[in-house]
Amino acid sequence: MNRSQANLLLLAVAVIWGSAFVAQAEGMAGVGPLTFTGIRFLLGTAIVLPLAWREWQLLAARGARLVPADALGISALGLLLMLGAALQQIGIASTTVTNAGFLTALYVPLVPLLAWLILRTRPHWSVWPTSLGCLGGTWLLSGAEALDPLVGDAWVIASSVFWALHLLFVGRIADRIAAPFLVACGQFLVCGLISLLCAGLSEVITLAGIRQALLPIVYAGAVSVAIGFTAQVVGQRYAQPADAAIILSAETVFAALFGFLLMGDRLNASGVAGCALILVCIIVVQVAPMTLAAHQARTNGRARGG
Repeated sequence: MNRSQANLLLLAVAVIWGSAFVAQAEGMAGVGPLTFTGIRFLLGTAIVLPLAWREWQLLAARGARLVPADALGISALGLLLMLGAALQQIGIASTTVTNAGFLTALYVPLVPLLAWLILRTRPHWSVWPTSLGCLGGTWLLSGAEALDPLVGDAWVIASSVFWALHLLFVGRIADRIAAPFLVACGQFLVCGLISLLCAGLSEVITLAGIRQALLPIVYAGAVSVAIGFTAQVVGQRYAQPADAAIILSAETVFAALFGFLLMGDRLNASGVAGCALILVCIIVVQVAPMTLAAHQARTNGRARGG
């Protein structure tokens, strides 16, 4: 796969993830948010399981075995995934698809901030103005009248913290284990089981409700979880990091587009301005460090040449 093909694959992932917000909103008509999340991720587990089993056999053939620390890492990823997905799903019940798409993307500037706080990795200077810009965009998106967003907006903003933590650690754990499908399947399983356990304690689960939400559940589980997450792993093996970050962040735009076409979402002038500001900040926080690194590489190259 060349760079252009990888970029097209990641663009398809962004479309899938953007469209999944509509399925998540529609699915809430028949089941609760935790039930939807649990069934969705267990369906994704079942679809990815053959690939994970194949990787397990390959690891066994090479004499490699998972150690308890690996299982603990996968379980931690599953817990973070569950918290991000469940909080987002709760929020979608009382906000629009457009708002949910853009507010979820707040994880992009949060990742370097959390890396600085947790891993002591110093962030690029662009993180600070873009973080403030995202806060301003969130205020505009919530109505630009007071710091009083919709209840659903607050839940989705909270979910972005766990999405950021998940993104921060998933690459490290997957690289150490060297079995991306096994990691994906394991975290999906943990996420689905914990979600259903919590649903059993707090929600009413009925077969009639599941049948009513079946189509959105299948789309969100089979397409968004299994295909989307798997295609992301494949595409990012061949795409440049800057390309991948920018293209995947376009899920916010597709969420707004599908919300407009399928659910009649409409934004006022302040909402449009807020979406635009968040999107610009997402792109800048990814492009600025890459641009600086490329400039320094060219400068060093000319210095060596001289």
